[in-house]
Amino acid sequence: QVHLVESGGGLVQAGGSLRLSCAASGSIFSIDAMDWYRQAPGKQRELVAGITGGGLTNYADSAKGRFTISRDSAKNTVYLQIDRLKPEDTAVYYCNVIVEQAWGREEYWGQGTQVTVSS
Repeated sequence: QVHLVESGGGLVQAGGSLRLSCAASGSIFSIDAMDWYRQAPGKQRELVAGITGGGLTNYADSAKGRFTISRDSAKNTVYLQIDRLKPEDTAVYYCNVIVEQAWGREEYWGQGTQVTVSS
């Protein structure tokens, strides 16, 4: 079993910055992709940014220029740096991790961390 712990969310004024973290622990052979999603009130969950095991990154159009995803493979941790926050960034942010096990691939979700941006 793999457990994901997210942290770093909070209440911040527009223009500020936050750094979200998601640490994976448990029975892990290796981790492939690590992604960040967000879900705003009344909206569907959407992919914000992703990073592969090789370090390749991809971003939603809404995240380009202000969001930076990174990972520390030694710590099984993925980060999301968000700069110049906007009220429309308000959402619950979830990490999603694809774990490679000896028996196959498994997908795990974090519990979510709330980001609230005040205008």
